[in-house]
Amino acid sequence: MAKHPDVAIIGGGIIGLTCAYFLAKAGLAVEVFDRGDMGKEASWAGAGIIPPGNPVAAATPIDRLRAIGSMRYPGFSAELRELTGLDNGYLRCGAIEFLEDDPTEILDVWRAEGIVYDRLHRQVREVIAPGLGDVPGEPYYLPDCAQVRNPWHLRALIAACEQMGVELHPHAKIDRVRRTSSGTAMELVGVRTHEANRVLIAAGPWSEELLRRHASPGVHPVRGQIVLLKTPDRVFSRVLMLGKRYLVPRIDGHVLVGSTEEPEAGFEKANTAEAVAELIGLAVRTVPALANAELVKCWSGLRPGSPDGSPFIGPVPGWDNVFVATGHFRAGVQLSLGTAQAVTELFTGKPTCVPLEAFAVDRKPHSGGKAAFRS
Repeated sequence: MAKHPDVAIIGGGIIGLTCAYFLAKAGLAVEVFDRGDMGKEASWAGAGIIPPGNPVAAATPIDRLRAIGSMRYPGFSAELRELTGLDNGYLRCGAIEFLEDDPTEILDVWRAEGIVYDRLHRQVREVIAPGLGDVPGEPYYLPDCAQVRNPWHLRALIAACEQMGVELHPHAKIDRVRRTSSGTAMELVGVRTHEANRVLIAAGPWSEELLRRHASPGVHPVRGQIVLLKTPDRVFSRVLMLGKRYLVPRIDGHVLVGSTEEPEAGFEKANTAEAVAELIGLAVRTVPALANAELVKCWSGLRPGSPDGSPFIGPVPGWDNVFVATGHFRAGVQLSLGTAQAVTELFTGKPTCVPLEAFAVDRKPHSGGKAAFRS
């Protein structure tokens, strides 16, 4: 390890760790600092849905990031397994998306991107997803949707980073970043002071306090609550996407039911009876057989929201050698590989896979076009 690492990453979630892995793979010396355990905040808490996509035909930069993830996850999962011996639970399981509003615009986006889908009529739905309740909306089957198991994926990713020589610093809260007195490096100031040539801020909803001296992009916590159910046998096999809610079946009979969106909760992570009851009710209405499921546990994560729903990726204006990768909101897993690719390309002087202007810290919030997926 060099005296000063090439890159210090603040934030040991899926974005920070994935960036660390690929930066190290590109030959850079990398250290990662996290305020708690590695990979135990919103990254651990998510459901691991990986929607389909085609990077070549994606309509928007954020859809391109998502599509890069869809394309690269099978190979990356195999790479992690070969390197660490750990399975991240990657499974191409298919999904059914229920579209309640006029689906024309969404279907146009899917069609233009080359995403395979089928409108399910009742008889076909009973074959692909038997036992569903009376779910509102028109069902569309997406055979190329996949999933990973977030805790498994993060465990493999942490082990892979260690194998690549990344130095991990859990329970190392960084309070501020500043230039050294000599001007030759950056200092990360916490209980101890660390130096690095470049800094990547990937601290989820805690990024805003680190950026505030030079920028205030509006990264904020959005609590998302999830319920975990268990049945003796798997009662359905496709991911069910219901607007901003979802049911994700695991092969061992577990079912994740999520997720709320609660920006008003701030940094409070506690589960609430109202939200848990609402999610259980949704699960039973959608798959009646879940009425007899075991309630295993519930949890929540603080997802990093942004004013327009898109992440911030790239340099921090007016702050030499400080960069950001945060604000991925609900989509950290699916956007992580595209984000890491863009960051690695940026740090190694290559053209980036997406135009970083779309993710600039000082951009004006935009509504953009219709996103290909909502869950």
